Amino acid sequence: MKKKQSSKSHSASYIFKDIILGGQDGLVNVLALVLGIGAATSSTKIVIISGLAALFAESISMGAVAYTSSKSAYDYYKSMVRKEKQEIKQVPHLEKKEIEYIYRKKGFKGRLLSQIVSKITSNKKVWIDTMMAEELRLFPQEYFHPLKNGLVVGFASVGGSLIPLFPFFFLPVKTGIYTAFFVSIFILFLTGIVKARLTKQKWFKCGLELALIGTAAAVAGYLIGFGLDKLL
Repeated sequence: MKKKQSSKSHSASYIFKDIILGGQDGLVNVLALVLGIGAATSSTKIVIISGLAALFAESISMGAVAYTSSKSAYDYYKSMVRKEKQEIKQVPHLEKKEIEYIYRKKGFKGRLLSQIVSKITSNKKVWIDTMMAEELRLFPQEYFHPLKNGLVVGFASVGGSLIPLFPFFFLPVKTGIYTAFFVSIFILFLTGIVKARLTKQKWFKCGLELALIGTAAAVAGYLIGFGLDKLL
């Protein structure tokens, strides 16, 4: 029961990370774009069309990258599992020595160390899982479902992208710029707090970090749009 709860907890943690990744990326990129476009035009139609084009392109791209990277990582994990299985079959004495070395480094010795090694190597699945986690530092939970990862990141990117674009559906461009900026920075700060809870970091530092990243992107986008409008 505890194992199932732990597995669900880890799964939820990875889903939240994907949501934060996609949402943060979509929000920051579209915020920079709409502020840049807004600095160069007073047409809400142009800002909205540009924002929506960026939203779909960004979300599809983010989802595809998350899918392919997760699939590649999982394929690599499976190839290493096959390699470990082969080595356990061909040179079990060497693989046992590796388990012994791993746990000796953790401070175990003597009879207790021998018992741990015997227990682990008596079950091939446990043996392989231990080698993957302790020797190779590979954990499949994060990329176990590539398609799900891609969909979560993609839809989160859509949600994040809509935040800076939403004000322009109801407000004039200039007012929309200020509203989109402050709302987006506030959301990024909250996202940083959530991220801090997942990664065991200081909430204010993490929130401020994301807010500053968003501010830098927004200012850069606005200045580029403003500058190009004056030059062209």
